[in-house]
Amino acid sequence: MTRTRSEKDIGFPHAGEDMARADDVVETPQTQSPAYRLAFADMDFMVRREMRPVRFQLELQKPEMLLAEHDIRSTVVVFGSSRIPTPDACDLDELVTKPGRVLDKKRVYDEARRLARIASVEGQKERSEGREFVVVTGGGPGIMEAANRGAADVEAESIGLNIVLPHEQAPNAYITPELCFQFHYFAIRKMHFMMRAKAMVCFPGGFGTLDELFEALTLIQTGKAKRIPFLLFDEAYWRRIVNFEAMVEEGVISAEDLDLFQYVETADEAWSIISEHHGLEPHRGNGATP
Repeated sequence: MTRTRSEKDIGFPHAGEDMARADDVVETPQTQSPAYRLAFADMDFMVRREMRPVRFQLELQKPEMLLAEHDIRSTVVVFGSSRIPTPDACDLDELVTKPGRVLDKKRVYDEARRLARIASVEGQKERSEGREFVVVTGGGPGIMEAANRGAADVEAESIGLNIVLPHEQAPNAYITPELCFQFHYFAIRKMHFMMRAKAMVCFPGGFGTLDELFEALTLIQTGKAKRIPFLLFDEAYWRRIVNFEAMVEEGVISAEDLDLFQYVETADEAWSIISEHHGLEPHRGNGATP
């Protein structure tokens, strides 16, 4: 059982010790009643609807504590589709019938991986306070896998923020196991994406990516989050999917809101914008995918 220094120093018994004691009791109608269980160890109680505020707090606090223990101060957030396959999993028949589409998927995967390599190399450089520019993704396959994989390429830690979904979603194999989290609440998960972000990079994606994209843009637009590099990878894709200029023409956003984000086409271009914004030295490696 791992304890913090403060837990060791105080005179009260650790909650885990009392859990063990509570299990070591004579079985009677009283001790077997659900009412007798320790509240925090009673899962039937913890999942009650009335306990939702407590579960919110737990989902906020658990990653916060573990990330602090790993001395992680800032992140680079990578969003993107879970449906973009690894380059070696591309359908050969599709490559013949739709070569442009498949090759573009491979390029997008490779660029996400390359960007994560560059960010991780920069984040591993000696700094006075904590680890910086740690890659964080939604923890799934596709673009998320590519980014976690890029960090693993250079033996850097990376974070995965998974969420329970109706269909099975297992964490990708490249997330640092100690930094692989699972959420019930989308809202708290998205808070953790934003809390340490020094840059956000949105690769092509579907509903989930769009949800994360617009929530983050709204927080920055309304001043609820700090202005950071917000990069949309693959301008042709995003202009086809979202007509931001039409929103300006309709008067639902201002022309200045278009300055909240930038389009990029390569990992090097993305990192150049991020490093310039944060006053970093230019990246000297090539970040090539092995």
